[in-house]
Amino acid sequence: MDSADIVIVGTGHGGAQAAIALRQQGHEGSIVLVGRDAVPPYERPPLSKEYLAGDKPFERILIRPEKFWADKDITLRLGQGVTEIDWMAHEIVLMDGSRIGYRKLIWAGGGDPRRLPCPGANLHGVFYVRDKRDADAMMAAIEGGAKRAVVIGGGYIGLEAAAVLRKLGVEVTLVEAQSRLLARVAGEELSDFYAAEHRSHGVDIRLGANVQEISETDGQASGVLLEGGETLKCDMVVAGIGIIPSVAPLIAAGAAGSNGVDVDVYCRTTLDDIYAIGDCAAHANDFADSAVIRLESVQNAHDMANTTARAIMGDKQPYHALPWFWSNQYDLKLQTAGLSLDYDETILRGNPAARKFSIVYLKEGRPIAFDCVNAMKDYVQGRKLLENGIQSADKALLADPETPLKELL
Repeated sequence: MDSADIVIVGTGHGGAQAAIALRQQGHEGSIVLVGRDAVPPYERPPLSKEYLAGDKPFERILIRPEKFWADKDITLRLGQGVTEIDWMAHEIVLMDGSRIGYRKLIWAGGGDPRRLPCPGANLHGVFYVRDKRDADAMMAAIEGGAKRAVVIGGGYIGLEAAAVLRKLGVEVTLVEAQSRLLARVAGEELSDFYAAEHRSHGVDIRLGANVQEISETDGQASGVLLEGGETLKCDMVVAGIGIIPSVAPLIAAGAAGSNGVDVDVYCRTTLDDIYAIGDCAAHANDFADSAVIRLESVQNAHDMANTTARAIMGDKQPYHALPWFWSNQYDLKLQTAGLSLDYDETILRGNPAARKFSIVYLKEGRPIAFDCVNAMKDYVQGRKLLENGIQSADKALLADPETPLKELL
C-alpha cells in the first residue's frame, strides 16, 4: 500500500493551493494530490468564460506548469476518485481499489453539478459545466453545428455560458425558475441590469419558468418542455443550477455535516487529522455574522488552503478572509466584495446606463457588500472598507460616485 505524510483529495484551486502552501510553509514530507480529472490542476472559472470561448488554450489555465509538481516533489494521482475513508486506520480507498495511507488528509473535493430533476436530464446534448471534459464536449457540439441552445439557470454560471454562446453565434434562450436573474446572490438592481444586457445581445430570457422535461430526437436533446406546455426547440441544453458538495465518503466515515462537511476555524472536520476546504466546507463566516455557510469561490478555496497549511505546520491562525467574487459577461466585469446575505437596503452608486456603477448593500446601516460593474476603484476601496470593519457610513457619500470610498475609512 502506498502512503504519504499528507494526502490531498481534489485538484481544483483548493487542493492545488494546499500543496503549494505546504511547501511554502516549509513542509518537507511527502505530498500526494489525488483528483478525478485526468489532467494536472487547472483553473475552473475560465471554463465557462475564456476557455469555452476559445480565448485561452488549456495550457494558459493550468494553475502551474505540469513540471512544477515534480519539481516540488508533489505526486499527482490523476483520474482517481475516492470511494471510502477509513479514518481510524488513516487510509483512503480509490476507485481502482488501491489504498493510500496518510498522516494528515485534506479534503478539497468541491462539488458535482446538480442534475436537472426532470426526464431527459442525461440525454446526449445536455451539458453541465464543471470540468474540462464538460467544456470540451460543449465546444465539440458547437463545432458540430449546434445553433440553438437553451440555458437552464439564471445564476452566474448560466449567464456566463449564455454570453459565450452568443459570442460564438449560437441562439440562446435562458430559462430561470425565479422571478429574476441572480435572485439568490444579488439585489434587484443588478438583476435588472444583467437581464437588459443579455436581452440587448439577443438572449431570450424566460423568468418564472419551470422545466418539465427535456425532449429528444434519436437520443439527442432537441427541446425543453416548460410547465404550461411550450417547447423550446434546441440543439443543446446547458444546465447551471448549482452544485452538490462532494463529501459522501467523509459523511459515510462519520464526519459532521448537513450542507457539505462542517469545519472549525482551522478547517478541521470532526474526524481526527482530516481537514476540509473550499466549496464543500461549511464554516462559521465572520463576514456573515458568524452564520454557517459554504462559499463557492476561488478566494475561499485559496484562503482555506492557506489556513490549513499553516495549521498543519503548527502556525494556527483562524480562518478570517473577506469573501470576493467576479464574473465576466460580454465586456462587463462584475466584482463583488463581501456577502449581501440578509441586507435590508441598497444604495446605487453611479449610472447603470453608463455601464459603470456599483451597488452598496447595507444591513442596519452598515455596509456589508459591494457589487461593482466596470468599477475597479469602487471594488478595491470597498474591499478595504469591509476589511476594516466599517460599522456605518454617510449614505449620501456612498451614493456619490465622485466621492472616493476610501474617504469613508
